[in-house]
Amino acid sequence: MAVLKIAVFASGQGTNFQALADAAKERRLDGSIELLVCDKPSAPVVERARQAGVDTWLFNPKDYASREAYETEILAELQRREIGLIVLAGYMRIITPVLVKPYYGRMINIHPALLPAFPGVNGIGQALAYGVKITGVTVHYVDGGMDSGPIIAQRAVEVADGDTEASLAQRIHAAEQALLPWAVQQIAQGNVTLDGRRVTVR
Repeated sequence: MAVLKIAVFASGQGTNFQALADAAKERRLDGSIELLVCDKPSAPVVERARQAGVDTWLFNPKDYASREAYETEILAELQRREIGLIVLAGYMRIITPVLVKPYYGRMINIHPALLPAFPGVNGIGQALAYGVKITGVTVHYVDGGMDSGPIIAQRAVEVADGDTEASLAQRIHAAEQALLPWAVQQIAQGNVTLDGRRVTVR
């Protein structure tokens, strides 16, 4: 089986990028992280990519007339590198059909809540404010909607009495960093089947 070529999109600290890079380095991932795409050239994730020896494609969205304009350039770079999977790992931009259509079924996202509950920004804060007893993390396919794509895997995280957003976030991020490499590995091994909204992991 050919090695899966992966591009990671991230905008911030890059802890999920790091989890994937570590998994690849430790051969827990049958894939190669070929590229980091980042819309904030000064974000800490860029240094993480440099330390991991991963190429970067950095851009400032304000330099472009539209989302479609910069995504057209990104798509050309992904195709040039023969990227087989896009992983959105804290990428804070809406994806347009320019990328969704050619990569549907090959683009995944990690979200810090048990979808379909608490989509969009600040899933951790939303869950805490609502008063749920259990929240968690979700890896799902990207379909162009707001965290609305078919669900690949989820992991529950209990909300403790007295939790703050920071204390809950710590456990949520730990769950993300475990679940995301596992999910990517299942895809890399060909264990994941998408049929409509139903995803089977064998």
